[in-house]
Amino acid sequence: MLSAIKQPVPRIHYGVLCFDENGDLVWSREFTNLVVNQGLDYILNTGAVTGIAVYMGLVSGATTPTFAAADTLASHSGWTEFTDYTQTAYPTITWGTPSAGSMSGSAVSFSINASGTVAGAFTLSDATLQNTTGNLYSEGAFSGGNAAVQSGYTLQVTPTLSV
Repeated sequence: MLSAIKQPVPRIHYGVLCFDENGDLVWSREFTNLVVNQGLDYILNTGAVTGIAVYMGLVSGATTPTFAAADTLASHSGWTEFTDYTQTAYPTITWGTPSAGSMSGSAVSFSINASGTVAGAFTLSDATLQNTTGNLYSEGAFSGGNAAVQSGYTLQVTPTLSV
């Protein structure tokens, strides 16, 4: 069973000040709104990944990976890339239609060509293998722990983006 990591969702925080005719502050209020599903779908459809290419790579399980919000493609000291697959470029994710603040991508396949251990996956902005200049979008480890692979195996990874 796949489980989702709880992430913060976009919100708008409002600060409201009310002044009288003399410019004196009468009252103040603040609140954070709920972004409704239609708004979430709009964010996904217009800004998150629609119209930009997103690719996927694999995280090695040779050591236990750690992830940090400051990680980039050029600098991610807590993990290494698993590269024992036959593709000559990172596979492209094809995204579906947003619904209820979530959007699924097509299954991305990796044809494994050596024995090893895979710990997770990452998404990025450039198809060039072992790229260090593109944008790292996301990274994560398998919920069930590292997994052994052998030459001839195929990994299929289906991403779902939620806001």
